Amino acid sequence: MNTKQTLKILSVAAVIFGVLTIFSGGRALFGDAQARASVGNAVSFVLWFNFLAGFVYMLTGYAVWRGLPWASGVAKALVVTTTIVAAAFGWYVVNGGAYEMRTVGALVLRLLFWVAVVMLINRVAKQA
Repeated sequence: MNTKQTLKILSVAAVIFGVLTIFSGGRALFGDAQARASVGNAVSFVLWFNFLAGFVYMLTGYAVWRGLPWASGVAKALVVTTTIVAAAFGWYVVNGGAYEMRTVGALVLRLLFWVAVVMLINRVAKQA
């Protein structure tokens, strides 16, 4: 599989990831009491960031699929903003804030995913 094909797969994954993020975040933010309770010690600013970022994931996935020139900038912005949120989350945890371990995993997964997308976009751009 070549780099362009891998990028297409990641673009589809980004859209799916966005839909799932919006669904799960929306349930946690706007669902009934049971749905909200199921998230445990969710950190609200991380939850809101992830929910809103889900829309950007879908848009960016579409842009990457189409090869739109601004896709790279948005993917890089996702790396930067996710890093900032992860750092703020780390600060929150170090200062004794309650959290769920799955939040750590989710932030790492999101960051690694978007770093991979940026790297592949850059590789495709160099091949062009």
